[in-house]
Amino acid sequence: MLLDHLAVAGETLEEASAHIEQALGVQLQDGGKHERFGTHNRLLGLRDGLYLEAISVDPQAEVPQRARWFDLDRFEGSPRLSNWICRVSDIEASLSVFPDGVGQPVDLGRGALRWRMAVPPNGRLPFDNLFPALIQWQGDLHPAQMLQNSGCQLRRLIVCHPDALDLAKSLGALDRVVFDTGPVALRAEFDTAHGLRVLE
Repeated sequence: MLLDHLAVAGETLEEASAHIEQALGVQLQDGGKHERFGTHNRLLGLRDGLYLEAISVDPQAEVPQRARWFDLDRFEGSPRLSNWICRVSDIEASLSVFPDGVGQPVDLGRGALRWRMAVPPNGRLPFDNLFPALIQWQGDLHPAQMLQNSGCQLRRLIVCHPDALDLAKSLGALDRVVFDTGPVALRAEFDTAHGLRVLE
């Protein structure tokens, strides 16, 4: 299992995008729409094959027949780093060893991209939505290959939760991911052209 990308949610896509751009001092690229979940996004390419995603409910989309991913149906307040997504090679095998509530695979696509994502029935992941969402890309194409490199590099992601030790134990060691016991929060540190920047 590898860290794939980070998601910043907002009540609007403009707010989520501005939150990233102000924090890191760079501009995002256009993304697209996810009709299955009634959401849309913008993207930022990072070094090392990672990327950032600004995401929100798409006000022009039809209301989906199921809960939206990333618990976006209940999102409110200021934009913030809300979720982290890990890439797996066999999503069914990964789900068999993780806690209940991580979700069931959903087949998805946007343009030439194809992937499978584990989405909980209620949209909310375990550990107060801080368990990583699991993704399995189909084929060789990955969003990071289609994005301009912003020059930003993730230094580390800090996952903070009262039960952080249990979360860390269930996931095992992950490159650049640190678990810290405390109030529920995500914090990412980046090396940028402007020095160290923090995204929360």
